[in-house]
Amino acid sequence: MHGKNIKSWAADDRPREKLISKGRANLSDSELLAILIGSGTRDKTAIDLAKMMLAANENNLSKLSRLSIHDLTKTPGIGQAKAVTILAALELGSRRKAEKDNYRIIHTSDDAFAFYYPIVCDLDHEEFHVLFLNRANRIIGSNKISSGGVEGTLVDIKIILKHAIEHLASSMILCHNHPSGRTKPSTSDIALTNKIKSAGNLLSVSLLDHIIISGNTYFSFGDEGLIETE
Repeated sequence: MHGKNIKSWAADDRPREKLISKGRANLSDSELLAILIGSGTRDKTAIDLAKMMLAANENNLSKLSRLSIHDLTKTPGIGQAKAVTILAALELGSRRKAEKDNYRIIHTSDDAFAFYYPIVCDLDHEEFHVLFLNRANRIIGSNKISSGGVEGTLVDIKIILKHAIEHLASSMILCHNHPSGRTKPSTSDIALTNKIKSAGNLLSVSLLDHIIISGNTYFSFGDEGLIETE
């Protein structure tokens, strides 16, 4: 038996009609997600399924967007087609945000933290990212360099330099997360930072900072005087 289609719901419960009549900003996350899901199961509406998915991810859309198709289909009533639709919509939202972020100017380590916090805050593994800036410190690109395990990730400096050249960057800011909860840099973190700084100097790409994010806090190499000015 097919689940309840949105068309069969009471008028007040139809998120599609609500979006048309009241505008998208007036829909909750679960209502917007229900539109993507389309139909529910025998005993649950699409809204019910949406609420289940959000609750399982702490009502955090960023966390939901990082799930795989396999993870999404663990929710009863969510098949591969619905999972693909959900991930596609979340990816479009992420790309829209990235386009908007490319107009931002980075003045301080707080600005860099604000940019990367939504990207790495919920991860249970380490990721290494680089933010590329022009001469006005305006963001012109951001690239994930690597993704690893709980205690580390491998970083290829040649890949960083490749992206720096592609973006015609004047400077860069490094960022990685520590799922362990500690922001203090390791000896290898410090050594890697110095290697990247030296490599960047050969291309006239300055290293402005390296921030380590853990939870709601961060460590800045620049603020702590660990990156020498030219």
